[in-house]
Amino acid sequence: MSRNIKDEFTDQLFEAILKLETKAECYDFFQDVATISEIKALGQRLEVARMLKEGYTYDHIVAETGVSTATISRVKRSLEYGEDGYNLILARLNKNSN
Repeated sequence: MSRNIKDEFTDQLFEAILKLETKAECYDFFQDVATISEIKALGQRLEVARMLKEGYTYDHIVAETGVSTATISRVKRSLEYGEDGYNLILARLNKNSN
């Protein structure tokens, strides 16, 4: 677990997220706690992770998502050396779509 983000406020945030039950609740909560740009950036990063795992090139990812190559590199680094959060959620999303 990443110790650099762990504190009582982040714990409270994650506990709150775990209490959300519907997509509508997620929209309402996240629009209150984050800017639209921040929310969209998180969604883009998840899509970048999915595309990287599927073997898409940086050029294709930039064209599809509009993110910078620096963002793609950061996501790729997280996929390779991070806490496996992207891999965990992508596997669960893939399982639910089948």
